[in-house]
Amino acid sequence: MTNLNRPARLNRVLLGLVGLVLLAAGGFAVATHFRRLTVVDPEAPLVPGTAMPPTWVLYVAAAVAVVLGLLVLRWLLAQLARRPRTQTWRFESDPDGGRTELAADAAVAPFTEELRTYPGVHQARATLAGTREDPTLALVVSVEQDGDPTEIRERLETEGLPRLRQALDLDAVPVAIEFRFTTSAGPRIR
Repeated sequence: MTNLNRPARLNRVLLGLVGLVLLAAGGFAVATHFRRLTVVDPEAPLVPGTAMPPTWVLYVAAAVAVVLGLLVLRWLLAQLARRPRTQTWRFESDPDGGRTELAADAAVAPFTEELRTYPGVHQARATLAGTREDPTLALVVSVEQDGDPTEIRERLETEGLPRLRQALDLDAVPVAIEFRFTTSAGPRIR
């Protein structure tokens, strides 16, 4: 099973870079304050004068702010789009004889229903994205308090996924699994 969560990886990299930049800026400010770095004279004015900067500087600053704002908006929208795009798969062995189409969501519906019956699984969602030649399966499994993700994963690998591959007539389907834990417990025997 592979890790296909590219937005999460990008988020970690960007947050790490922002953290490093902020750490460096803070270290620079502290070192300058305690006069360990003499790059900036603490007695010098912050800006060389009180005159307005040239007009082009204001336009550049506004353009940079707009671009940064659009990038942040794009990042926020990417956080909302968590579900990969599904497609309709076409099975054509003889184009003259007709074709068979299968909605990817319909293909994983029985698999999802089976997954929900596993012990410890509270809820499950599956998304089959990509083409038939390059499929990707994304699973979000909500596990009950007393559920064991290791057992669920093993059962998926030994029972559920082989049946799905057989049903779709595929040799391999890359899978990304996200386990979420719920506060509800499974049924108890008294």
